[in-house]
Amino acid sequence: MTRDYIPRIADKILKERLEATGAVLIEGAKWCGKTRTAMENSNSQLFMQNLDNRTSYQQVADVKPSLLLKGETPRLLAEWQMAPVLWDAVRYAVDMRGELGQFILTGSAVPRDNVVEHTGTGRISRMTMRTMSLFESKESNGTV
Repeated sequence: MTRDYIPRIADKILKERLEATGAVLIEGAKWCGKTRTAMENSNSQLFMQNLDNRTSYQQVADVKPSLLLKGETPRLLAEWQMAPVLWDAVRYAVDMRGELGQFILTGSAVPRDNVVEHTGTGRISRMTMRTMSLFESKESNGTV
């Protein structure tokens, strides 16, 4: 059963970031809506945590990570940190393609220290997402 998507304040922020940089990393606590919001704003998705494909995705990431980046843009890479090489692959792809709004990365955990070669500065924008506000859930009218 699929629930209807409730638009978030983060949607606007994400769209603005995609128009300004090659990729956006959405950070935040588990279950705050990172992946769902990214799904609503992406045109293709890769779910590294998919149990049926996780092992094959990891093998592809180890051999030729650029294959996992193929798809309509913006492309969501959910739980990218399961294959930290994807960070540098995204950074490189953003440089080579020279286009904005290529990728959205989500994940609740960070990879082990020193497994990412580059910070992503100028290529990957970081965005912090919080849990749904009372205004977003229509439990408040937003006035104080």
